[in-house]
Amino acid sequence: MKYGLRIPSFALGPKTATLQEMGSYLRRAEDLGFEAAVSIDHLLLTPPAYACTWLEPLALLSALAGVTRTIKLGTMVLVLPLRNPAYFAKEWATFDLLSGGRSILGVGVGWHVHEFELMGVPYKERGRRTDEMLELVTALWAGDNVTYQGKYYQVEGLTIDPKPAQRPHPPIWMGGGSQPFEKKYGQIVKTVDPVLRRIAKYARTWVPHASATIAQIREDWDKLQTMMVERGRKAEEMERVYNNWIWVLKKGEKPEMAVKYFKVYSGMDLPYWREHYLLGEADELAEKISARIAALGGCEWAILNPLDWSTEQLDLIANEVRPRVRTG
Repeated sequence: MKYGLRIPSFALGPKTATLQEMGSYLRRAEDLGFEAAVSIDHLLLTPPAYACTWLEPLALLSALAGVTRTIKLGTMVLVLPLRNPAYFAKEWATFDLLSGGRSILGVGVGWHVHEFELMGVPYKERGRRTDEMLELVTALWAGDNVTYQGKYYQVEGLTIDPKPAQRPHPPIWMGGGSQPFEKKYGQIVKTVDPVLRRIAKYARTWVPHASATIAQIREDWDKLQTMMVERGRKAEEMERVYNNWIWVLKKGEKPEMAVKYFKVYSGMDLPYWREHYLLGEADELAEKISARIAALGGCEWAILNPLDWSTEQLDLIANEVRPRVRTG
């Protein structure tokens, strides 16, 4: 199993980390054996889920490509239906080319209504637009003179250059599934089956929600395997990613000391963080990670999200938590 980081790319005005700080952090991560660094994507502030917004991911990742050496760089996840397919195909291919083929494209349909309103994209169309975006963008990466006739996007004999360094295209991860929606997002979601069907059809790598319970992960994975078989796919074709926010407590530290770090980005409270995220000493966190990996039937990746750019947490994760995790 490989380890990666979802980086704390918070947009914090004058307190935003500098490129020099980010580069130093990620080079240390490379030295510690982390193999990927990914960024979240939000255009607007999204309370109560998040207390801040994030740096724009394409600009951020392009800059990070120049100050890192080997680590893969990507999104987890990028709200794909907010983009124009032709422009995005060129934009991401340029990034993949200039990074030396180090990109991972993690995508999702999005959930924040105001972001869609601002961009003039009907919220209820986001699922089908995501399907068409995936079909058209990958076709533009794979070949020339592409013709595509969808409901929302149509092109005739279109060629986009450059092509990505990774052929036929960079790896595509898809996020989605069950989670405690009502408290965090103020939404009532009756079923996540449409999201799971999309993942079963298009994805090679699935990223469950960080806050999903073990029971939710198991149920979603069972459904996904059934949906894949119905589409003529084998369940073993689907790679899985465990991801979560993390803060490692040293021996004897109380959970309350982590509040100042969590509240930088999160609008939720300490009981929520303790229940759904990784907050505790190394042994406890390793056990939680191991249990969720088991619920997924094993993982190809574990992506952990420290809450600041200090290397102290990196060292604790690498040296205290990671060796104790059962990969299954």
